[in-house]
Amino acid sequence: MSSSRTFKLSGSSDACFYRLFDIFALFFAFQCSALFYNFNLSSFYMVSVLSVALIYLYCAEIFSTYRSWRAGKFRVMMLCVWGALLVSFACLFFISFIFKFSESLSRIGISLWFLLSMLYLYLWRLAVYLYKRNRRKFGSYLRNVAIIGATETAAYLYDEIEKNDELGFKFLGFFDDRNPERLFSKLASHDVAGNIQKAVDLAREGRVDVLYIALPMKAEKRIADILLQLGDTTVDVHIIPDFLLSNLIHARIEHVGEVDTLSVFESPCIGAHEFIKRTEDIVFSMIILLLISPLLLVIAAAVKLTSAGPVIFKQDRYGLDGRKIKVWKFRSMAVTENSKVVTQATKNDVRITKLGRFLRRTSLDELPQFLNVLEGDMSIVGPRPHAVAHNEEYRKKVEFYMFRHKAKPGITGWAQVNGWRGETDTLIKMAKRVEYDLHYIKNWSLLFDIKIIIITIFKGFKNENAY
Repeated sequence: MSSSRTFKLSGSSDACFYRLFDIFALFFAFQCSALFYNFNLSSFYMVSVLSVALIYLYCAEIFSTYRSWRAGKFRVMMLCVWGALLVSFACLFFISFIFKFSESLSRIGISLWFLLSMLYLYLWRLAVYLYKRNRRKFGSYLRNVAIIGATETAAYLYDEIEKNDELGFKFLGFFDDRNPERLFSKLASHDVAGNIQKAVDLAREGRVDVLYIALPMKAEKRIADILLQLGDTTVDVHIIPDFLLSNLIHARIEHVGEVDTLSVFESPCIGAHEFIKRTEDIVFSMIILLLISPLLLVIAAAVKLTSAGPVIFKQDRYGLDGRKIKVWKFRSMAVTENSKVVTQATKNDVRITKLGRFLRRTSLDELPQFLNVLEGDMSIVGPRPHAVAHNEEYRKKVEFYMFRHKAKPGITGWAQVNGWRGETDTLIKMAKRVEYDLHYIKNWSLLFDIKIIIITIFKGFKNENAY
């Protein structure tokens, strides 16, 4: 076996280009504001420039500013850029106040620097956006693209090519050996430009620049044969994962010595993402606990005075990677079930106290879980933890159920803000909750968490499905 690795982690040259131009824009904006306002460039300003630049790069990574963006998402990309810039300057004011050099900085000069930074970051991105958007119309640097396999994955890929003009792709057609009745239903026979051998021949003739193979993974031998035939061409070849794999994959290549592995079941919060997620949890939970501490005391007293039993109910749940944790809740029932068999709360459940019914409807019974977050067992946002008994029941009935434990359980989650909260008295309800949980895990980002938190604040505290 060759000692060279089969797969290499790909880096985006565009992302490197964007980072360099962002830093240049920040420094150029500062220089312009200094010349315009004519303030003295002391060491405090040098510290300020470096601080803003470093914090901006860090925030830009958090906001996924340098990921690949669709042409139609330019406005969203700019909001991420300006959001990172706003946080950077807010941090600058905080740092200058803590270290007592704010008086040494010109407020008008810094404000002008901020506004010019916003303008320059927008203008150079707009220029790149317009160039990429219109280069197909100008006929500049167009690349001929063909897709082998008239499959569902191929149809989805074609839609993306058509929606993203900035890619500069000219689509030549689908190529497949199968009879028309065996092709993906949404692809008519006239969409197929020829058989697979024709695509290979076009590549050999230099008439195809990029070739996508969208055959199912079970066609391993056919794919290997195609790659062998393309070995003496200069065409760029990409293999597209089929539907099943693309729904599970996190698209991360790992290496064990010289052996390459492809992640399929893996937590989204690893490496720097784990640090970002944990920082988010600590900051948010400390602020929230500080704000709600009087309310916690009032509820605790009310629970104690209105029914017999402990104030806090600790129940076994599955946490990250299926490890058992103790989840804290204000007791809302006359009983405290934590055995192998746990009966879900239902409408008009006699076990629920009068106060408990109000606490559950408003989710106030879950407030002690912010202590679980601070402790590290839970997160602010994540799949809601189920009782161990329910996990053992549904892991056998719902596909990929346990995959939801590849993220820390959360106080709120994507499933909850979309209405899949409360009693899961049917298998369909649980399957939908798991579907939303897996969507969250697959698409996790700090912005996604913030979105869920905002939705929770406005509509997530009261739910008619919670009993």
